[in-house]
Amino acid sequence: MHDAAVAGEVPPARPRPVIGASWTRMRSRGIDPERGRTGRPLRADELVERRRESGLSEVLPLLRGKLAGVAEQTANIMVITDADGHLLWRDGSTAVRRNADALGFVEGMSWGEDVVGTNAIGTALVTGLPIQVYSAEHYVRTHHAWTCASAPVHDPRTGRLLGAVDLSGPAATVSPTTLALVETVAQLAESQLRTAHLEALEALRGSAVPLLSRVTGPAVVTDSHGWVAASTGIAPVNHVALPAACGAGRSWLPALGDCAVEPVPGGWLVRLIDDDPASALDERTAVRLDLRCSQARIEVASASGGWDHPLTPRHAELLFLLAAHPGGRTAAQLAADVFGDELRTVTVRAEMSRLRRNLGGLLARRPYRFSQNVEVEVLRPDDPGSLLPHSIAPAVRGG
Repeated sequence: MHDAAVAGEVPPARPRPVIGASWTRMRSRGIDPERGRTGRPLRADELVERRRESGLSEVLPLLRGKLAGVAEQTANIMVITDADGHLLWRDGSTAVRRNADALGFVEGMSWGEDVVGTNAIGTALVTGLPIQVYSAEHYVRTHHAWTCASAPVHDPRTGRLLGAVDLSGPAATVSPTTLALVETVAQLAESQLRTAHLEALEALRGSAVPLLSRVTGPAVVTDSHGWVAASTGIAPVNHVALPAACGAGRSWLPALGDCAVEPVPGGWLVRLIDDDPASALDERTAVRLDLRCSQARIEVASASGGWDHPLTPRHAELLFLLAAHPGGRTAAQLAADVFGDELRTVTVRAEMSRLRRNLGGLLARRPYRFSQNVEVEVLRPDDPGSLLPHSIAPAVRGG
């Protein structure tokens, strides 16, 4: 069947529909059935960044605990990829890993259909369904000695595809139970992510209730994905559809109508605006970066009240740099500012990710900057001391 399919002939029998559909995609995209396409492996810093942004690192212990031992015992390897098919982590049999190395099946490489043709990882990511691919069902002949079973993992908050979990090994190790195992473990990972989301929402609820007590009129507090932690003055609702690039200011939201959106720690305060022109006042948020004490703080004031948050020296340093550059700074520019080395972007992105989790919609990215409608004031010490981060002190001394 494979020989006929790659030659464009009528096969003697039909492959499984999911395999036949994938082979048709491969022919239409000109994938070489002998070698596939040459992919570029990720650089070390790119691999670290993709691991961090994948959303799968928090379920990595679960995935390894459930599958790495099985992979070792059954002469397989366990692989976790991101949504683009790049291999993020790989564990299991040493001998099989050596064989995988020869095939280019290594961390940092893409195993998407557009690169290596029909395979469990790439095809599961395309279809969004678990799949097992055996021997000559792979489109590229160099993969015919392998069998693999893969299941996609989705973010329960958004439904977004995060990546896939996979067991791969020599074709002789094929088992009908492998796919069921991989699919079950993927479901366990999604369940753990769902539990973590509910715990975070409950923590947000603790700060949302007192915040809403100071608000006049209908309002809700949501996390960054629009899940509602608490509400006042409106019928109970679980989720609010926020814009893809949500920011502080006035916005029209489905089911709620005209609203004023303000950043709060861990999410957004959404206040309904009525038809009274007086309720459509300027929705700007005032931010004060206080560097006058050894414990720097950020203070936020908006139409519905205020809050503050302590800052580590590194976070104070980064926020000062963003305040000094309203147009924004790239990760490379911030790395050069802070470390004198523009290549240290991984560290900068990690710190900025922590800042954005704490400060909600106050910060935007690409480039990193304070969001639109945020006014920033920096309170500087009269006598900058050694407790100030090194990149802040010269600027403060220089006024």
